[in-house]
Amino acid sequence: MSTPDIANPWSASLCVLSSSSGGNCSALRLERRGERRLILIDAGLSPRRTRRLLRQIGEHETPVAAVLLTHLDSDHWHESWLRLLPEPTRVLLHSRHRGRAAREGLLHGRAELFSDEFELLEGVRISTVLMAHDEVGVAVFRIEPAGAGALGFATDVGRATSGLVEHLADVDVLAIESNYCPEMQVASDRPAFLKARIMGGAGHLSNQESAEAIRRIGPREHVVLLHLSRQCNTPETAARVHAGWAKPITIARPDAPTPWIPIRCPDGTTSRASRPILRTSLQAVIPDRLPFPSNA
Repeated sequence: MSTPDIANPWSASLCVLSSSSGGNCSALRLERRGERRLILIDAGLSPRRTRRLLRQIGEHETPVAAVLLTHLDSDHWHESWLRLLPEPTRVLLHSRHRGRAAREGLLHGRAELFSDEFELLEGVRISTVLMAHDEVGVAVFRIEPAGAGALGFATDVGRATSGLVEHLADVDVLAIESNYCPEMQVASDRPAFLKARIMGGAGHLSNQESAEAIRRIGPREHVVLLHLSRQCNTPETAARVHAGWAKPITIARPDAPTPWIPIRCPDGTTSRASRPILRTSLQAVIPDRLPFPSNA
């Protein structure tokens, strides 16, 4: 059991580098006492493009402490990262994805498994729930750096269940997918099996489902809409559906990073990360680690 040092609080902010069916990657920036670290949430862009976007936002020299994966679909994990990540950078994925990771070669001394709740850095609590998505599901994160606010991150969740809503309730910043417009989806030339996969409860959230999830979760400060379909949605269409939400909304794009969005508590309270961590379920998959080039 560990207790975060809230006398040395973190400040935190989120930038979505790119989000769409073509690739998803977000940067969580953490700072305290002159120390700055980046956590990448998903790595569905090529390393070269990711480095270019990090340079664009001025963070290309900031150490990437970890890559936190929601799941292993190709638009969330670009396979070239496996050989190009610098050795100190950790790769973390849900234990439910172990079989697929092993088949795809991710477990050769590189990945660490998580489930439930764990501490990624000192005082940075991450709690997870697994939601339905295709065969093995997707991890939804509640990230709470000590002294900062709470970030909820949910993409490819298929359906906004009561468990998801409870898990993310009252976060300060909510990043959640708003993938498709139902009318555009039905009218598209996509094959019937793909439409059924997306709309069948284990695929993606529509604009309307996303708006209802946001209403039930009640984020306190800011909403970021993720993973808009390039074929079956538009930013303007999504914005119309979400127009009733009173707090600021940022729509992530595939072609440009979002502004930095602070993750802070509006009333001066700290996040739930001030509680001791009762369950630590982070483990190395294989203890030995293969060398990776540090100049990538």
